[in-house]
Amino acid sequence: MTGFRKFHVLFIRSLGVLAFLTMSASATFAQSGSFTTPPNARAKTYGSGWECNLGYREANGRCIAVKIPANAYATPTFNGRGWECRRGYRAASEGCVAIKVPANAYLNSSGEAWECERGFRWVKDSCAVIKVPANAYLVESSYGTGWQCDRGYQAAGLTCAALEVPANAYINESGDGWTCDQRYRRVGVVCKAIKVPANAYYEHSSYGVGWKCNRGYQAVNSACVAVKLPVNAYLKDGYDGRKWKCNRGYVAINKTCIAMKVPANAHIDYAGDEWACDAPYQKEKDSCVLR
Repeated sequence: MTGFRKFHVLFIRSLGVLAFLTMSASATFAQSGSFTTPPNARAKTYGSGWECNLGYREANGRCIAVKIPANAYATPTFNGRGWECRRGYRAASEGCVAIKVPANAYLNSSGEAWECERGFRWVKDSCAVIKVPANAYLVESSYGTGWQCDRGYQAAGLTCAALEVPANAYINESGDGWTCDQRYRRVGVVCKAIKVPANAYYEHSSYGVGWKCNRGYQAVNSACVAVKLPVNAYLKDGYDGRKWKCNRGYVAINKTCIAMKVPANAHIDYAGDEWACDAPYQKEKDSCVLR
């Protein structure tokens, strides 16, 4: 037999073996699939295997029906029990009981509870009407009285009383209180004019005396007294209480400015009220020495 003929015979035999193996695998897969996929199941959308249909639960390789109570619907079993109550019902034991919605109430968006209508408030298991007094209006709030007084009125128990606004005052932004006009300050229940002393100017502020001394003056009781400027000093603005500062090279002692004693090989520092040794000298008591 020639080489070509041998090759041809071997090729034909190989094709026969391949066809046999393919048919055997198909038959095995069909038998396996029909055996492993139980009734009330379907092939998984992703991956291999199967999963139970909605309303069934896997148990020992089978899909058994989930017991769904009245007024409930089937859900995927991965959430636990495999069912949820319909809107207007809530789970209780192994069933669903109707939610009792009282008068003047409605089921909320979840359908698992109720809320009172506008103008009513939850009281135990019912909705009681909110009594809105004169000169008030309803508010959307789950706490408090459920109403708020109109502007110009303030709550007094279960009523709204008109504000008593004194002279030189106005109803403030909140609407339930008052504030004194500019240049007036609240004293008890009245607004008294702010008395600005000589050498001062009015300062609009809700705290303090309502005025501030001009530069070169300082507040003493209810007056502005001229600052006594010592020799070798100048006026300054600051928050340390002192209205003046000594010139460079002078130090403040009590209410005077005394010239500094700068030793040899030293200089007045950046602040101007102390001295420092020149390099390479070092400070030793009141002098600068080499070490």
